[in-house]
Amino acid sequence: MSLKNFLLSKIFLKNLALAVVIAIGLVILLLISLNFYTRHGQARPVPDFTGLNLDEVGMLARKNRLKFAIIDSVYTSNVPRGYIAEQNPRPGFKVKKWRNIILTINAFHPEMVAMPDLVDLPKRQALALIESSGLKMGELRYIPDLSVDVVIRQLLNEREITAGDSLQKGSVIDLVLGKGLSNLRTPVPNLSGMTLEPARNRILGASLNLRTFIYDNTIRSGSDSIKAFVYRQNPEFREGLTLQLGSDIYLWLTIDSAKLPGEPEIMVPDTIPGAELPEF
Repeated sequence: MSLKNFLLSKIFLKNLALAVVIAIGLVILLLISLNFYTRHGQARPVPDFTGLNLDEVGMLARKNRLKFAIIDSVYTSNVPRGYIAEQNPRPGFKVKKWRNIILTINAFHPEMVAMPDLVDLPKRQALALIESSGLKMGELRYIPDLSVDVVIRQLLNEREITAGDSLQKGSVIDLVLGKGLSNLRTPVPNLSGMTLEPARNRILGASLNLRTFIYDNTIRSGSDSIKAFVYRQNPEFREGLTLQLGSDIYLWLTIDSAKLPGEPEIMVPDTIPGAELPEF
């Protein structure tokens, strides 16, 4: 039989059709298997684990069909000890089912650090050195002196401390600075929409103090407090308004963006001392 006749024979055509059908079936089966293996279209957003304890993390992970692993610890005052401080991937990032979420927990036992020498340093340099040393800035106190915004004393719990003293990481340091021999004033910063730590840093940078911050009733957890932003301040921001160095600023925070006013309202400081802050 010639090649032409063989190629046109019923047996060859039947086998060829069968081979094509089998090949198509194998391709379809392979695509279905890949789709099942990669769980195509089944990605889900990662929940926010920050501010949760280990029991809450376990329940939230199971609910979202995810796994988690704690690989590191830090010491921070943003969340309580033993609670989650950081996560990767970040909240909202879409991952496949049973993906492993990497978590960093706030250490139970804080580190100890050496107190830096801040005396005679300008305020800006002293603030940066406090932060880089693992300490936290507390209150700025101003007294008459020839210098202006230069550190005269460094305090911990009203006690003067010296360079090299061993302190718990995260300890709050108060600074006594000179304000010159005249009543110098500083502009009131606009803090609306800022989260707490950036607002605190801007207040300190303006040579003022954050006296009190109050959360509204939208704040129900530690993670809410981290995301909360300023919707009201006292004194309110106004162009040209100034305060004496070391004056106090009061803040109100929320996670409800509808509370950001077009024109801020004035709050009377006398109502603040009795206010209670939520505990996390």
